[in-house]
Amino acid sequence: MAIIRWDPTRALLHWPNVWEDEDWGVTPADNLDVYETNDQVVVKAAVAGVDPEKVEVTFEKGVLSITGSEETDEKEGKKYYRKASRSYSYRVAIPGNIDMSKEPEATVTNGVIVVSFHKAEEAKPKKIAVKR
Repeated sequence: MAIIRWDPTRALLHWPNVWEDEDWGVTPADNLDVYETNDQVVVKAAVAGVDPEKVEVTFEKGVLSITGSEETDEKEGKKYYRKASRSYSYRVAIPGNIDMSKEPEATVTNGVIVVSFHKAEEAKPKKIAVKR
C-alpha cells in the first residue's frame, strides 16, 4: 500500500458528485407500507410511542403527510441520564385514482396508523365477459 500525503483539498474534488447522485437526501421509510386492494389504497405507518391525539394526518394535492412527536415529561426529583423522545414524519404520493367525494379513514392500532382511501369507480378492476 502506498503512502499518500494528506491533502485537505482532496475531498473538495469529489464534492460535485454529491449533487449528481439521484438518491442524495432521500431517506427510505422502512416503517411505511403502501398497497392497493380492489376497493382501496392503504397506507400503514409506524407511530409507536406517540399518543394518537398527537398524530397529524393531512392529504393535499395527492400527497399524504403523517407527523407526530412525543416527549417524556420531566419530573422533579428525578435525575435523567437519558430522556427518550420520539418523532415520525412520512410523506408519500398516493398512487391511483382516488374518490375525493369519500373521506379517507385513519385508525391507530398497536402503534401503527392505517389510512385508507377509497378508489374511484373507474379505477376499480372490471371483469370482462368472454364470448364464444
